[in-house]
Amino acid sequence: MKSLTSNKKGFTLIELLVVLLIIGLLATISVVALGTARAKGRDTRRLTDVKGIQNALELYFLDVNGYPAVGSATVLGTAASTGRFDTAGFGVSTGTGTPVYMVKVPANPTPNGAAYTYTSTAADNVTACTSGACPSYTLTFNLESGAGGYTTGAHTATPPDVIQ
Repeated sequence: MKSLTSNKKGFTLIELLVVLLIIGLLATISVVALGTARAKGRDTRRLTDVKGIQNALELYFLDVNGYPAVGSATVLGTAASTGRFDTAGFGVSTGTGTPVYMVKVPANPTPNGAAYTYTSTAADNVTACTSGACPSYTLTFNLESGAGGYTTGAHTATPPDVIQ
């Protein structure tokens, strides 16, 4: 004789919904954490780029006894300045007779952030220096989430260190 109650094996609809809800929550948390990690990674790259530009500027300073003069703030990483950095300054120079301090000037990693900006300055780091070998410079950059002990937002680098 067959029993009126049958042994059905499987999950109920409620159990399946609970499992899907848990998987959805875990996926959301991991995507948010990944986005934060990527932003910190871009900020770390920005700090590394700025330090590399500063190192190249110091090598230039040793050869020329000053920093390159620019008429106005130069946005680094644009079509006009993605070329190399040599004794002619930042640009797309392809000459072979001058020392090259940086083969390719880095650009701000995207998305977010702002382009790196180089300005030649007088010794007070405020007054513009537009000709000859300049005694100082200002390099500005932005961090989107903060890294390396630096907070989110705009920062300035001057010889020889980064200033918060």
